[in-house]
Amino acid sequence: MSPAIHQPRRGVGVALAAAALFGASTPFAKLLLEGTSPQLLAGLLYLGSGAGLLLVWARGRRSVKAVRETALARRDVLWLAGAISVGGVLGPLLLMIGLTRTPASGASLLLNLEGVFTALIAWFAFRENFDRRIALGMLVIVAGGIALSWEGRLSWGGLAGPLAVSGACLCWGIDNNLTQKVSAGDPVQIAMLKGLAAGSVNTAIALLLGANWPPGPNIIGALSLGFLSYGVSLVFFVLALRHLGTARTGAYFSTAPFVGAVLSFAMFHERPTPLLLFAATLMAIGVWLHLTERHEHEHRHKAMEHDHTHVHDEHHQHVHALSDPPVTDPKPHTHHHWHSPMVHAHPHYPDIHHRHEHD
Repeated sequence: MSPAIHQPRRGVGVALAAAALFGASTPFAKLLLEGTSPQLLAGLLYLGSGAGLLLVWARGRRSVKAVRETALARRDVLWLAGAISVGGVLGPLLLMIGLTRTPASGASLLLNLEGVFTALIAWFAFRENFDRRIALGMLVIVAGGIALSWEGRLSWGGLAGPLAVSGACLCWGIDNNLTQKVSAGDPVQIAMLKGLAAGSVNTAIALLLGANWPPGPNIIGALSLGFLSYGVSLVFFVLALRHLGTARTGAYFSTAPFVGAVLSFAMFHERPTPLLLFAATLMAIGVWLHLTERHEHEHRHKAMEHDHTHVHDEHHQHVHALSDPPVTDPKPHTHHHWHSPMVHAHPHYPDIHHRHEHD
């Protein structure tokens, strides 16, 4: 299998892994929530993500054997700052406001809007390619999420709360699209910075609102859970953005609530409901529609100059300068390189090399 086909398929794997890790946080967070404010728990989860990845990043920078990812450049600062501000600061704040004014039945349904906003912004604002199959797959996965969060009744509790929850989802949709713009960079560094920023802000807000620190074991548990379910999950999410584009990654990530629901049934010894099986069927159909996509046509690559981890596949046929690392194919390596204009045809996703126009 050629690298051009293999890498997008790897993107599917890491997107689903990101969803599984994040979905697993729900039942464990329920156990940690007793006696802790939701805002403070969110802050601790994000801090665990950022602090844990900081250790991983620092160790990787010292290691001689590790494959070096591309450090964030000055041109990435505005994109990442926007993602952190909107998704890591404003989004959680709006969610907190919304949850205090919206009954659980309405809020859980509205949280499915994150995937919808992510896809719509990617398709219409950033001109990411999609067709009817991809749009249908996204709709079916979201329908599965709605079925999963249905509590048999629906209550909104006024307009302000639902608007705030919807605004939080919009913030996270913007965040996902802005993060895609820097996804060629080091995913550990990106996730680390987002975790530290979001964790600091959420923890500070919680303490200002009078939250009390939970017991020591709960703090350790929250930090550990945050590292895995928020930190490692976000690293995988950034890698998926690199290979799949934003909308497709968001669609796969929308399966996370199903993982949380299945784990909840296992942990709390509950019986699966018909609604869970119905939601699982819808999500499986949506994922199948995406997995069986075959987008292939003749396309033009414009001249491009950038820096990211790569091997010498059909898109990377360049000569190394003396200052570049030695060619170690098939092991990935990182350096600044130039793409010459090229016209060819092969199956592809809207990854960092295929953001071209479509007729």
